[in-house]
Amino acid sequence: MDFEHNDNSAQSSPGPYGQANPGPPPREPVAGVPAYAPPPPRTKRFSIWRIFWGVLFGLSLLANIGLFLMLVGMVAVVATGQARLYEEAVVREGPRDNKIVMVNITGMIHTEQAENVYRQLKTAREDRSVKGVIVRVNSPGGTVSGSDRIYMEIQRYRREVGKPVVAFMQGVAASGGYYASVACQKIVAEPTTITGSIGVIMSHFVFEDLLENKLGIKPVFLTAGDKKDWPSSFRAPEQEELDYIRERLLTPAYSRFVDVVKEGRSETLSAAQVDALADGSIFAAPKALEEKLIDEIGYLDDAIAAVASLAGIDKAHVVEYRRPFSWMSILNARSASVFKIDRMKLYELATPEILYLWNAGMH
Repeated sequence: MDFEHNDNSAQSSPGPYGQANPGPPPREPVAGVPAYAPPPPRTKRFSIWRIFWGVLFGLSLLANIGLFLMLVGMVAVVATGQARLYEEAVVREGPRDNKIVMVNITGMIHTEQAENVYRQLKTAREDRSVKGVIVRVNSPGGTVSGSDRIYMEIQRYRREVGKPVVAFMQGVAASGGYYASVACQKIVAEPTTITGSIGVIMSHFVFEDLLENKLGIKPVFLTAGDKKDWPSSFRAPEQEELDYIRERLLTPAYSRFVDVVKEGRSETLSAAQVDALADGSIFAAPKALEEKLIDEIGYLDDAIAAVASLAGIDKAHVVEYRRPFSWMSILNARSASVFKIDRMKLYELATPEILYLWNAGMH
């Protein structure tokens, strides 16, 4: 009887001690043929979500750092009792109980700068070691209200505190810059200073041809009152309108300027002399000294010496106020775009404004 050879039965048959028979050794792979198929290579796929979450994590980390620094700043404020409005930067070293504060009026004068002058004078008023103030002016002027408020704040400081205030002119101290300077007891100007320009100016744009002829836009205004839209930026003014604006706006502002100069320079100039100088003319420092619009030509050390002499002290510690670094100011800062023109900007461009401003070259 023939028995068929069976590999499976041989592999599963028990050995002499009841253990499984390991069976024959595995077959050798044929040369050139792999023992098993390799897995397909993994391809790296671009993941937009991975980048998104990475950026989000980075922004979150920066925000948390900013909040932490703000918290540290708030804790410091609470620990010191109150935030410092200004910190003192030393201009000239000297006895700290004989302090002279320098208040700066730089660039165009406007409401914000007038408020800054008010706060600095208020800080100086509360410091008992302050013996006098230097008002450093480098400004072509600006708004009527801003210039007048600075003049009033300086006058009030002198009247209520009784300490000397000296104006120190640099570069340009014309129109509203001169208006503010005459509030001081004495005016010192650098040799190259341009000053004067006692007068008032008003200008505005007329868009009539641009809108109608170039853009095909015709503005329509409804008013109750014949003079309600005098003057208008959307049509050329008639002579009656110009005479009206001069009478109602320019003349009162001009008269106020002349009166301020007469009061501030009463010890050196007569009323008739001021009237003769108040034609809008500008003066270099030597000519301004000759016309008695200023008291002295010199530099900062000469202005310091003038304040010290008026205050009755020999040496002084001169400082100027600066706003301290604040994380809150950075976090609260609002970015403004020069290309953003909203309704209020259009209104400001179209609305005439009278100015104590020397604007040579701007028209």
